[in-house]
Amino acid sequence: MPEDNSVLSDASRLRKPSWLRVKLPVGEEFKKVRGLVTENKLHTICESGNCPNMGECWGAGTATFMILGNVCTRSCGFCAVATGKPSAVDNKEPFRVAESVKLMNLKHCVITSVDRDDLKDGGAGVWVETIRQIRAQSPGTTMETLIPDFQGNWDNLQLVINEKPEVISHNLETVRRLTKQVRIQAKYDRSLEVLKRISENGVHAKSGIMLGLGETDEEVIASMEDLRKSGVVILTLGQYLQPTKEHLLVAEFIHPDKFAEFKVKGLEMGFRYVESGPLVRSSYHAERHIF
Repeated sequence: MPEDNSVLSDASRLRKPSWLRVKLPVGEEFKKVRGLVTENKLHTICESGNCPNMGECWGAGTATFMILGNVCTRSCGFCAVATGKPSAVDNKEPFRVAESVKLMNLKHCVITSVDRDDLKDGGAGVWVETIRQIRAQSPGTTMETLIPDFQGNWDNLQLVINEKPEVISHNLETVRRLTKQVRIQAKYDRSLEVLKRISENGVHAKSGIMLGLGETDEEVIASMEDLRKSGVVILTLGQYLQPTKEHLLVAEFIHPDKFAEFKVKGLEMGFRYVESGPLVRSSYHAERHIF
């Protein structure tokens, strides 16, 4: 990978290689999931984040639900979710999400959220109620919660940890050097502390890193080592794709062979699961990460 951080330049966009082609969403199961999402007025990171795997996942009857609205208080340079002033908290949202999980008859579900730095509890109360509603309506369903950093308010974080979902995920997103440019309001060490606290509470900690933003191989390895030291046992590595022309440019398209090398390195470090590939996203194959 290049040492030049060309993600911050005005260079022309790179042409996508053949290995980043995805199939268009089709099939009855895809239509069923879309219908449930629309009917129940739900938000999914699949749609808001322009996920390239939406066709595959929805076609398999799974989706990653996004709670606390679809407007984020942060303005990360990589993320397609809208930034601005969020609407008021919808107290009925946890019930609707749980009802959809039940209607879809999911064995495993993934819940994420926008950042709600405008709320005193950072949205922790809605997180807690969503987890409880899913457990009440679908007691046999396992769960992954992909959470924000709650601005380092550890009491708010603990409220979610106390609910003990099978997996709690928080994405590091990029290497230390690029954090200020990629995750403008986030902090590298604060994210590591979030993950450490999750692990220390006996919950399986998971995190993800995007590649192709200008990082070096050595920086990727260093971040993977930081995650292991923080107790992370599940790691995802995927290719950054520029969602719109207003977002950070892709510095490099990483070859699948390089992703395979990082997977071997990760398993050697002691990660229990490593999902590593150009189209991998945080919740990709999430049902396989339960142990």
